[in-house]
Amino acid sequence: MSDAAGPLTQPPPGFAPTPSRGKFTLHNGPTYRATASGDLRTGMWVLDRHCNGMGFLHGGMICAFSDSALAWAVWSETGKMSLTLKLTTEFMDIVREGSWLEAHPHVTLVDGDLVHVTANLVKDDGGIAARADAIFRTLRRKA
Repeated sequence: MSDAAGPLTQPPPGFAPTPSRGKFTLHNGPTYRATASGDLRTGMWVLDRHCNGMGFLHGGMICAFSDSALAWAVWSETGKMSLTLKLTTEFMDIVREGSWLEAHPHVTLVDGDLVHVTANLVKDDGGIAARADAIFRTLRRKA
């Protein structure tokens, strides 16, 4: 499968392209966010450039995708930008090229500037590919 435009360029119903947040996101995307109010899911098509030499989603890409999805949940909960202090990922299953993958994040605790968040990464067949847990520190914008 190539990364050229094709049927995988459109997300499933209920998702829209995630706005870019810089060069890293542009290179590793595209990703998509759920459009319904209160729905924090983020999704992605697994493309050739996201895969390791065996044709499965690379663990580093799973971590980057998780980090972005978890940060979106923090933003949605707090309205503040944040920095990742800790990210733990448990890999449970492979994700093949051409698959749709969704992060289902949930903020578990807001403690001052620290936000704890978790997500299951769900494959298009409903299986869990990975679980990510993180702690973020929210930032105050300078005027």
